[in-house]
This record gives sequence, structure tokens and C-alpha cells, in this order.
Amino acid sequence: MSSSTLIRVQQLSLFNQNYCSNNNNNNKNGNEKHTISVFRLFLHIFDYIYLFHINIFLYFLLLIKRILIFFFGFWTFIFVSLRGSRKTLIQFQSVKYYDCPLQPISLHRLHLDETLIHSHHDGQMRVDIGKPIGSPDYIIRVEIEKHPVRFFVYKRPHVDYFLETVSKWYELVIFTASIEIYGAAVSDKLDNNRNILLRRFFRQHCTLEFNAYSKDLSVVNNDLSRIFILDNSPFAYRSYPLNAIPIKSWFFDPTDTCLLSLLPFLDALRFCHDVRSVLAMNLHLHKNLMMTNRNSLITQVLPPST
Repeated sequence: MSSSTLIRVQQLSLFNQNYCSNNNNNNKNGNEKHTISVFRLFLHIFDYIYLFHINIFLYFLLLIKRILIFFFGFWTFIFVSLRGSRKTLIQFQSVKYYDCPLQPISLHRLHLDETLIHSHHDGQMRVDIGKPIGSPDYIIRVEIEKHPVRFFVYKRPHVDYFLETVSKWYELVIFTASIEIYGAAVSDKLDNNRNILLRRFFRQHCTLEFNAYSKDLSVVNNDLSRIFILDNSPFAYRSYPLNAIPIKSWFFDPTDTCLLSLLPFLDALRFCHDVRSVLAMNLHLHKNLMMTNRNSLITQVLPPST
């Protein structure tokens, strides 16, 4: 082989080596570029998803903010409107009301017989008051001067409801001209373990005048502006007409509604500063009742004087 040919072969061999080397470098660079492109694509997708969730979260917060602003504005409008209406009503109302502490008022149930109940004992039955309808509500057995006596007690219609309702407004006090052994037994039955008739006054706390008993309200409470008496006998409260609420005597009438009729009046009376300012308007009724037969004024004494 000639020298020129050898040189030519060497040149071709060197060219092939350079070509292969360049191809390898190009392939390597191509693979690297492809990897970088895929990585960049994933980065773009991740950024898009991240920004999408961030935007959704921000929109959600903005929505909550707008809802809160709406409800706050709505309730503010309602409050301001009602406050303005209240001021207008207070400004133009003809009657103004003021909050003031209420003191308890003692309601004296004077007395038991013919006011809250009616009773008779063995061998005693007045023919002028009619006959009882049905059996008695209670039969009370007591001993008077070592003699056993039975009392047949009839409750006035609606008396239980009356006592339960009025006890929420007043301090209830029993004040009767009957002897203690009888009055206490009847009071226990009416109380029926409700503890609403704890204070009790009996015959020994009354004053005997003209063969009849009257009651001294100062024995119960010295403040006469906060006390009143409910009694069927005007003679019982003759010394305190301005503190009295008269009531019709009851015997056996099952249709009687006097106690129910008193409830609205008693409900309003508890707001008075002085009950006498209201009860004074009943003086004409006291005068009419005082014209009653003398015998009807002493029937409150049960059992009879011995």
C-alpha cells in the first residue's frame, strides 16, 4: 500500500471517530433536553393545580366574608329599626310604666267559715241555709272540752285553684274566729302540704265585742298599707274598713264563682303602693252589708261559744 493510500485511510478512520463521538454527544444532549422538558411540564402542571386550589380557597373566604357582612348589616338594621320604634312608642304613649320593687302583701283569709269553706258539726244543721249537695270534702274529728266532735267540711267552689294562684302573688294568712283546734285542722286540709298557709291566727287573737268577734289586723302586720282582709262578715273588719274586701257568704251553692271573680282584681291590687287607696271605693258595699241581720254577723263563730 502506498503512503498516500495509508494517509487516506487514517483520515477516514479519524473522521469516523469524530462523527461517532459527535453523534454520541448529540444523543446525550437530546436525552437531557427531553428530561428537562418533561420536568418543566410537571412543574407547570403542579403550579396550575396549586394556584387553582389557592384561588378556590380565597374565593371561599371571600364568600364567607360577604355572608357575614350581609347578616351583620341585616341584624343591625333590624335592631336600629326596633330601637327607633321603641323610642317612638315610649315618647307618645299616654301611660308611662316604671320598674319598681314590689313588697309582699299579706292576704288574710277572714275567715274560714262561709268564706273559704262551710262546715257543721254533729247535731247542728241550720235549716235556713239549705241542704248540702253531695258528701263533705272533709270530716274532721276534734275533742272539745273532753267531748269528741265531728265537723263536716264543704269547700267553696274553686277554692283550691284560688289558693294556689293567689299564693304566687301574696303571703297568705289564715285569721279565723274559730277555736284553734278546729281552725288548725281545717287549715291543714286546705294547705294540703303546699306550705302556703303557714301563718295562722285564731279566736284568741280576736276581740270579743257585742257577743261577736272582730279582728285586729295590726296583730298580723303594723303596716296597714300592705295588708287586706277577705271576709264575709263586715263586723269582723269593722275597725279596718279601708283594708277589707267583702265577699258573699257561701253555704252549699255549687255554682258559686265569687273566688274566681276576685282573681283579676287581686292580680292588679298587688301593684298598688297602698291598698287602702283602692279598697276605699268599696265603702258603700260595707255600709250595705252592715245592714244585714244581726244574726248573720255572729255566724262566724264556729264552733259555738261555750
